[in-house]
Amino acid sequence: MSEAEVALAVEWAAGEGWNPGLCDAEAFRAADPDGFLMAFLDGEPAASISVVAFGDTHGFLGFYIVRPELRGRGIGRALWQAGMARLAGRSVGLDGVVDQQANYAKSGFVFQHRNVRYEGPVPRVIAAPDDTRPVTQGDFERIVGYDAARFGTPRPVFLTAWLSTPGHVARLVERPDGAPAGYGVIRPCRVGFKIGPLFAASPEIAASLFDALVRTAPSGETVVLDVPESNAAAVGLARSRGLLPVFETARMVTGMPPSLPLDEIFGITSFELG
Repeated sequence: MSEAEVALAVEWAAGEGWNPGLCDAEAFRAADPDGFLMAFLDGEPAASISVVAFGDTHGFLGFYIVRPELRGRGIGRALWQAGMARLAGRSVGLDGVVDQQANYAKSGFVFQHRNVRYEGPVPRVIAAPDDTRPVTQGDFERIVGYDAARFGTPRPVFLTAWLSTPGHVARLVERPDGAPAGYGVIRPCRVGFKIGPLFAASPEIAASLFDALVRTAPSGETVVLDVPESNAAAVGLARSRGLLPVFETARMVTGMPPSLPLDEIFGITSFELG
């Protein structure tokens, strides 16, 4: 896809109710410019898929959308095969909506855990957390290493864009030795603000980061957090801040899944890129 075609795929995602970020097209494409494919019918865009490669061993599949009036004609299947061919030899993850999970299983994807979207009004935070600070350029290399252990593989190119995109706000908590103990990012979306990722060494650190991030969003807006259901502390954080479940996906992987510390993942980065 060209830049304009990636932007079109994001519009399709918005039409499906996925509520993408305002600048997702630019940041996502930066991760792997060749990892976004589009099918055409009679010269017109018909279907999209993202098959973003992270390093030599891992990839993530998303944006799998066929225009509604063209579904059932084999266009999506052909595009799926082209996308999977691009990631051949890698483990591939995806977040599958409920009505497609059986189809993904037929293609060799194995269920790992549910991700649940929690949503609600920006909570009123009485006191500002005093253990968080803004992320700076000098933190980048340490964040890349910290992030890799919780995402499954390093993604420095993506993080360069994600941390610097206008409107994105990042906060960090450090250990006494200066190593990251957690970090999170909040970004404006079509509706409200999403937090992702939210990685933390403890529920207390996750709560401090969440509260620091939501303080940057206007009162009265909506906040969204996509939580691995198997992390009970993350579910508890979302509910304690007044957020309610509105949507779910299944994290599914074909090939060898990365070993992830789910108890330190309080919010995934996105359903589209993992």
